[in-house]
Amino acid sequence: MIRLLCVGKLKEEYLKSLVMDYNKRINKYHSLEIVEVKDEDSLLKERDLLKKHFKNNEFRIALCIEGQSFDSVTFAKMLDESFIKYPCITFVIGSSLGLHDEIKNACNLKISFSKMTFPYGLFRALLLEQIYRGFKINNNETYHK
Repeated sequence: MIRLLCVGKLKEEYLKSLVMDYNKRINKYHSLEIVEVKDEDSLLKERDLLKKHFKNNEFRIALCIEGQSFDSVTFAKMLDESFIKYPCITFVIGSSLGLHDEIKNACNLKISFSKMTFPYGLFRALLLEQIYRGFKINNNETYHK
């Protein structure tokens, strides 16, 4: 299973549609669950909400600017290797406040997509696209160029 644990909800219909499209695509390979928690006015409150959704025996990945960068092929390999040891990969996406250090430290891996800042909803779609691309790469299917 792939889980996205996200602070905040998508508001824009075009982003909801894009996320739903990638949800359908990814579900051909693995089940996908998107969990949204309320965005709050402090990292402490968001930390507490996120921690309630942590599960045992999951590989947690924090999406944060100080994380490690991957190309698509290496990202795909990381997904493949993680599923060997864990039944679930959970990606943790913070709000505009970021992620509390306790959340980052509770993750097995930190990944950065860029040093740039992206709109919240657009980033969620970018992450889902890379997950989908990773499955296509791992299955030697045409998509990645």
